[in-house]
Amino acid sequence: MSELAPIALSVGCPCGIGPEIAVEAAARFPHPLVLIGDEAQLRELAARRGHDLSRHRLLQPGPPLAASGRQPGRPAPASGAAQLAWIDAALDLVQGGEARALTTGPVSKKVIASSGAPGAASFTGHTEHLQRRLGADEVIMAFWSPALSTSLATTHLPLREVPGALSPERVASAAFWLGWLLTRLGQEAPRIAVAGLNPHAGEGGLLGDEERRILEPGLEQAKERADRAGLAIRWQGVLGSETAFRQGASRGLDGVVAMYHDQATIPMKLLGFGEAVNVSLGLPVVRTSVDHGTGYDRAGTGAADARGLLLALELAHRMTAGPGATSLSGSLAGSPRMAR
Repeated sequence: MSELAPIALSVGCPCGIGPEIAVEAAARFPHPLVLIGDEAQLRELAARRGHDLSRHRLLQPGPPLAASGRQPGRPAPASGAAQLAWIDAALDLVQGGEARALTTGPVSKKVIASSGAPGAASFTGHTEHLQRRLGADEVIMAFWSPALSTSLATTHLPLREVPGALSPERVASAAFWLGWLLTRLGQEAPRIAVAGLNPHAGEGGLLGDEERRILEPGLEQAKERADRAGLAIRWQGVLGSETAFRQGASRGLDGVVAMYHDQATIPMKLLGFGEAVNVSLGLPVVRTSVDHGTGYDRAGTGAADARGLLLALELAHRMTAGPGATSLSGSLAGSPRMAR
């Protein structure tokens, strides 16, 4: 265990629940971490909970935050600038070989984008930001859980823009990387379907032709790419969205490729809010995150727990520690869930 490089954990918005769950997760996670955030805030939270963080490293890029920059539930421009700086510092550690993976706490896209920090105005989410910083040709947002996993062909777009943004290449990329993730985690011949964009997968063209023009050719490209990569995947075709996710929820499928953000996140959060892990695929680094937001209404109340963040750290560990990495999932079974 001591030979493993640490995982870099950017704690998220200092005015949200991110620092609280980061401290709680650090106390329970058995592998070394670098916590990137406001050091004074992290130490105060640890002391309040009786946790010892001495086996982990704390890193504070830039000056300490004033009290107004970390006031629970009330983010300020300094809070947004800090969130972005902490993400970038954590990524720098991974790129420099000082950390083996990046795990991120919940941030506010709006607070970051309006902070006035250099480059912040174009921030629409971790996935897109990391792709730009790393110069990655493709990156896929995915959500993993023990019950079901899903990937997204498009991410943070207004719904009206989704049909025009879809292409066979995007569908193929999302399908291929979902198969890669499941096989990487030890799933033998995972069963994967593509969820239709239109009701009833277009009803044979009556309700839209994107399935025929875009999704089916994309699935064929994914099959060819998976075959070249030696991935054994049982492709289940293009299905109506409700059918695909129903089969996934009943364990008839291991993964579903979604066409847009809420098509994926609504069923995943119904299946287990706080228990799915957001993972960025296609990057040259491993990045995982929680599946929930900043929780401004819960910040400072002690109502949030670290279950989702612990699972995100576990997935980062499993993806970088090699075969035989131990799981924390059983030990988390009795932990309290995050307040809704």
